[in-house]
Amino acid sequence: MIAVLKAGVSETQKNNLVNWLKSQGVGVHMSEGEFQTVIGLIGDTSRIDPDLLNGLDIIENVTRISEPFKCANRRFHPQDTVIEVGQGENKVLIGGGNFAVMAGPCSVESEEQIVGIAKAVKASGANMLRGGAFKPRTSPYDFQGLGADGLELLKVARKETGLPIVTEIMSERHLDLFEDVDIIQVGARNMQNFELLKTLGRSRKPILLKRGLSSTIKEWLMSAEYIMSGGNENIILCERGIRSYDTYTRNVLDLSAIPVVKELSHLPIIVDPSHATGKSRLVKSMSMAATAAGADGLIIEVHNDPAHALCDGAQSLTPAQFDEVAAKVRAIREIL
Repeated sequence: MIAVLKAGVSETQKNNLVNWLKSQGVGVHMSEGEFQTVIGLIGDTSRIDPDLLNGLDIIENVTRISEPFKCANRRFHPQDTVIEVGQGENKVLIGGGNFAVMAGPCSVESEEQIVGIAKAVKASGANMLRGGAFKPRTSPYDFQGLGADGLELLKVARKETGLPIVTEIMSERHLDLFEDVDIIQVGARNMQNFELLKTLGRSRKPILLKRGLSSTIKEWLMSAEYIMSGGNENIILCERGIRSYDTYTRNVLDLSAIPVVKELSHLPIIVDPSHATGKSRLVKSMSMAATAAGADGLIIEVHNDPAHALCDGAQSLTPAQFDEVAAKVRAIREIL
């Protein structure tokens, strides 16, 4: 249930209403926009009489929400959420018309590798560095990442370039290691790891939440709801392709998810064309298409030597290829 307040309502009136609603056993989420204030009621709202609320002088209207995701719902928060990452001249805004480009290797392999790639992608226009320290792999015999050592190398690259860092967490037990990470990524395989999501909800770090391999948009938004219900509203959604019967590409990139999510939710959504296609030669066209479809950013794999990459070399761009993609994306952004 949401209640829209009339213009000119005082802070005292707002606080009195919020305190009364909480006394009725419901959670309260307040979204204050430029032109209106929306109060969202979360939990068992059956005891709240909408006619009683509508009768209050400070209420414009009351509406029940049928969707199970409440905090992530655009009706709770009509304006786009803008996520702030980094500080000073290196601060990056995601959402609300701001566009982020995250680029870097699938896996951190050495200091020379990650620092060199970070400098290259920054020169081409990337404003964030991605890189895997902990790697979920289908086979237990594949390279699993450098772990904590990889995180330290990412921090070295950040110091050298100023780029905020994005990296994936595998377990809530590792959260302390991510204290100095700018964006914590939840991978597709962990999208419904609810204990991890609840733990991240108690954090205030921005969370990049990837869509599960076979997840519906509703399930994806419900995973975001797990994090937001814990108090962390800094969520960035990431469409990375869903599983289909076609095996020509690694996954099927669902670009229709971009306008659908923007209709349903206020959260920013970015696209990962590298994991979606699994083929480097398709990354440029899918990056351009995602940008044209209204994505709030891209996350692209870039490696200095894809043929010898320890992880996902087939879908990684060289720095020169990434430079070309970044130029095409900028051109589309200028048109838009």
